Amino acid sequence: MIDLTGKAALVTGGSRGIGRAIAHRLATQGADIAFSYRGNEAAAKEATGEIEGLGRRAIAIQADVSDAEAAEGVVKGALDAFGKVDILVNNAGITRDDLIMRMSIEAFREVLETNLFGAFYMTKAVTRPMLKAKGGRIVNITSVSGQAGQMGQANYSSAKAGLIGLTKATARELASRSITCNAVAPGFVLTELTSSLSEALQAELIARTPLARFGAAEEIASAVAFLASDEAAFITGQVLAVDGGLVMM
Repeated sequence: MIDLTGKAALVTGGSRGIGRAIAHRLATQGADIAFSYRGNEAAAKEATGEIEGLGRRAIAIQADVSDAEAAEGVVKGALDAFGKVDILVNNAGITRDDLIMRMSIEAFREVLETNLFGAFYMTKAVTRPMLKAKGGRIVNITSVSGQAGQMGQANYSSAKAGLIGLTKATARELASRSITCNAVAPGFVLTELTSSLSEALQAELIARTPLARFGAAEEIASAVAFLASDEAAFITGQVLAVDGGLVMM
């Protein structure tokens, strides 16, 4: 039984999609939740209400984690609210898909700055309080695109592959203080984004997945909850693929 009672978790991009499912799952397991969101205030209020409905404390912090100062502000907000951050989940991410020959420099840079730089800024900001506490869990949400590459996603694949490197480097640096850092690599997950794809494309994606279905955001959240728990205390620097067998390495 995963028990996060008394823990304080911080999830970036926690108002919608996979991030919202992660925040909800960690709260279900007993953690108080702080989460960042970029701009959808209505979704943030809904997510906060759901968490509070579980009897947990919740705060939503509007911020763009691609800005280093804003990322520091998110961590400060969580520390001010809960006095500590036991769990950090770097989930915030964007896409700007296009073929390399057509991709703008801005589109490449924006994705790297949010998906990779943002995770670095958040990790850097949370390192000192975790070191002081002599413990912590960091979970980065990477992707099958970062493991195998994806056509039309040079920016996204680069960012997610970089996140795997960041995960391993962080794990080595912080291990001596009982801080673990792992990554979860989702495959094709049913979210607002994928549900809007054509039936033909959805069928193609399912055909490429050995388990022959989309994943659910809750299944990604379950993996995160495990890695954030005491049950995973001897696991660090690992990438857990939750992809229905799409990428086997």
